[in-house]
Amino acid sequence: MFSVLSKERTIAPLRYPRWWIPPCALATHLCIGQAYAFSVFNLPLTRALGVAQPASRDWKLADVGWIFSVAIAMLGVSAALFGRWVQAAGPRKAGLAAALLWSAGFFVAALGLRMHHLGIVCFGYGVIGGCGLGIGYITPVSTLIAWFPDRRGMATGLAIMGFGGGALIASPLSVALMKRFASAASTGVAETWIALGALYLVVMTAGAFGYRLPAPGWRPAGWVEPPPRPGRLVARASVDPARAIRTRQFWLLWVVLCLNVTAGIGVLGQASAMIQEVFRGRVSASEAAGFVGLLSLFNMAGRFVWASLSDAIGRRRTFACFFTLGPLLYLFVPVAGQLGGVALFVGCLGAILTMYGGGFATIPAYLADVFGAKHVSAVHGRLLTAWSAAGVLGPVLVNYVRQFQIDRGVPRYQAYNVTMLIMAGLLVVAFAANAAVKPVEDHDAARGGDPDDAGRDADDPPPSVLGARVAGGES
Repeated sequence: MFSVLSKERTIAPLRYPRWWIPPCALATHLCIGQAYAFSVFNLPLTRALGVAQPASRDWKLADVGWIFSVAIAMLGVSAALFGRWVQAAGPRKAGLAAALLWSAGFFVAALGLRMHHLGIVCFGYGVIGGCGLGIGYITPVSTLIAWFPDRRGMATGLAIMGFGGGALIASPLSVALMKRFASAASTGVAETWIALGALYLVVMTAGAFGYRLPAPGWRPAGWVEPPPRPGRLVARASVDPARAIRTRQFWLLWVVLCLNVTAGIGVLGQASAMIQEVFRGRVSASEAAGFVGLLSLFNMAGRFVWASLSDAIGRRRTFACFFTLGPLLYLFVPVAGQLGGVALFVGCLGAILTMYGGGFATIPAYLADVFGAKHVSAVHGRLLTAWSAAGVLGPVLVNYVRQFQIDRGVPRYQAYNVTMLIMAGLLVVAFAANAAVKPVEDHDAARGGDPDDAGRDADDPPPSVLGARVAGGES
């Protein structure tokens, strides 16, 4: 039974259509992308005991925000810890592990909510589910880069856009389920989590069993790797992960990802509550859920569009666009709120979310360019600790700066203005870090690295396992 999960069993036969792999990646990422819809649970969780009216022992919104923060923090930690294992175990085994952890997180969180114990909820959704997030997030990346060496940005965009689009499905689905399960004694959140956990287990398991790996030495038909150019970021040899994290380039990219995520995730984590407070009386809870879903659509579209564009203009220029346009948009968000323009407010945040998602989708290709594709899962996993830091920093900035403003007597609809200024400043710093990224030094690259080894690791099956298979395939 367990031999079906082995990496050797996932090696694709000759002329296997590579376009069958992206749907499997989407199955994984659309499910774990539910994390971006978690804000629809925030206000109901503050009424878990009072239901109609908050009880004195109910949780505060700032306390509930830690559930999401812990999940994102564990995403980065687990990706860093299990990055090498994901590459060695193969996408099928890793995808199944992600499915089991992610669904178990919902079940444990539902139990914690029934007990009204915030620690158990955080442990379930945040720690257990967060590990499923991390493993599931990096599982398709190196697989798709191996299948699409000619279009790295587009390939990672295809996979990671599913994570951004997960909320597009999960947000309205979660609201509908909460309404279905709500009663005089329950907000319906616990029952909704159980239903979502069961659904995601089925879909992610199906996606995991669909993964395949290309044979060693495989290349798309007719594709020839372009010759190196002086000063080009694309590496000709792979850098070992242990060496990569000691380079200046890795930490500059860590700062780039951390600040880009911080600026977006804080807003996304409180999107539902934010638009209801900024436009109090004009935007209902159902409309706010639709706003979260719309942001998810922008997030998803940005992941594919920006990542694909990066294949043409380069990764560094793509991030330079993010950090030029982003600060201007953040500065304009408070103006849109003061003008009372809901459409303008939504448009600004939607544009910001395209670049937030685009950063996630482009960074794996950026890493493969700078450090080589062979160990991209392990290097990417380590870099995602930047997401862990941002997952705490972003929501904390939004939640506690908001609360500080309210405690000082600032109206709720203006409580987010200072946060927008802070986010704009963070993106200016990120612009400088991105501009400083240079090609890796020769002594940092592993000698003899072979571009054909993209996506392979020391535990990959040797050519003898493949019998008479030869390099080749379909584009």
